[in-house]
Amino acid sequence: MHPVEKAAVLHSKFVNIHPFIDGNGRTARLLMNLELFKSGYLPIIIEKEHRSEYYRVLDIAEVSGNYDPFANFLANYEEQELTRYNQLLQRERSVNKLDL
Repeated sequence: MHPVEKAAVLHSKFVNIHPFIDGNGRTARLLMNLELFKSGYLPIIIEKEHRSEYYRVLDIAEVSGNYDPFANFLANYEEQELTRYNQLLQRERSVNKLDL
């Protein structure tokens, strides 16, 4: 299973168990990011303006057992984070060349 897909399934199943009175979503996102980090990926932070889409695709996974929409949602976030990180590295490299 791809690491992003594995993180999506882990997150979704943990939220469905709902083991705590409070903090299930936060804990699920921490577990998801731990799984991503273990595989060499960057952590994902879901912004407030995308929260309704996050809940929508998470609900699809819960109701139907189809994790693809949620995994795709996370994959898009991961791609954005990797692009942003790469841009920061490129900027750092160009600044370091100027310091020579």
